[in-house]
Amino acid sequence: MTKHEINTLTTFTWPKGFYADGIHAGLKEEKKDLGWLYSKVPAAAAGVYTTNQFQAAPTKLTKQTVNLAHQLQTVVMNSANANSCTGPQGMVNAKTMQHLAAKKLGLTDQLVGVASTGIIGEPLPMDKITNGISQLSLTKSAAVTEAVLTTDKHPKSISVQFEFNNEPVTVTGFAKGSGMIHPKMATMLGFVTTDAKIDGVALQQLLNQQVDETFNQITVDGDTSTNDMVLVLANGMAQTSPVTADPAGYALFAAAFHQVLSLLAKSIAKDGEGATKLVEADVLHAYNHDEAQMVAKAIVGSNLVKAAIFGEDPNWGRLMGAIGQTKAHLDTNHVDVWLNDQPVVKDSQAYLIDPQVVASHLHENQVNVKVDLHNGKALGQAWGCDLTYQYVKINASYHN
Repeated sequence: MTKHEINTLTTFTWPKGFYADGIHAGLKEEKKDLGWLYSKVPAAAAGVYTTNQFQAAPTKLTKQTVNLAHQLQTVVMNSANANSCTGPQGMVNAKTMQHLAAKKLGLTDQLVGVASTGIIGEPLPMDKITNGISQLSLTKSAAVTEAVLTTDKHPKSISVQFEFNNEPVTVTGFAKGSGMIHPKMATMLGFVTTDAKIDGVALQQLLNQQVDETFNQITVDGDTSTNDMVLVLANGMAQTSPVTADPAGYALFAAAFHQVLSLLAKSIAKDGEGATKLVEADVLHAYNHDEAQMVAKAIVGSNLVKAAIFGEDPNWGRLMGAIGQTKAHLDTNHVDVWLNDQPVVKDSQAYLIDPQVVASHLHENQVNVKVDLHNGKALGQAWGCDLTYQYVKINASYHN
């Protein structure tokens, strides 16, 4: 590993001083449904949270806890039950989860975050939660990445490493999310751990900035959940100086952090409920960055675009409709579009090519839509997936 190189590790690796566990506590019939992650020492903490007005009790509690001192040492989490829209008892139950984990680990409650995901409106089965937390242990396994899944087909995780002050620094993240994905935030939980040394305020600033470029640029179905949350814990155990003390070191850390967040974001989009294709939109030469991001997300968020890509229908008019619905500055006579590098629109008109050739480019399991607005210098990017029959089937029977 060279001094300025970021390596993606081939195996899931916890940073120094981090431990975790995931078990089956009975909230689901068979699969893992309860877990935690733990740092050997208190860690600088940062978080971003759903903007849904019906913010779930565990999300509210964790936001309050992080904002006390931007510090956490553990996060306890469950799937199958969101503990959302559960009234005052929901907050009592979230605080009970927090206290049980703190007591077992010998911590104060204020060092424990709580995360839940699953069915909205049903009380947490606290007997199962209590018994489950008593069974959790401190391991180096990746079982917790399974314990947070709902309709996901598989865990989403990544570990990267770089060298700073001649020491390896690791950044490891995992996430869940498949449906109700339309950040600002989504039915997603994201957790990033690192042994880098950085204070909580600087970490919060970096997270806010990079979430806008990654998690907030994905969409599956246009719905924003009540439980969405991304938490970052940095425990400083890599035995280096603070990354913020060295501009080059901070740039390297920020790049590694971005690599983790963007991979997790794309993994969520790719694993959208019922999805068969990852859709990536790249916007070139927009008036400004916000408009570039807006157009990119409008493309991947359009149900007509998503349905056309699923059906491998070379109907580029769906793309033009999505672009034109935004408030972006457009030169409506000079927009170009490509599908997997195949030109389909030139100067806002059809590029003469056999539709079957275009359709063949939609047969891939990843479809890139590139749009040149010819109206500035800004770039934008977003990720989504196709809209399939299976999506309707999954969400018509989610409660069963």
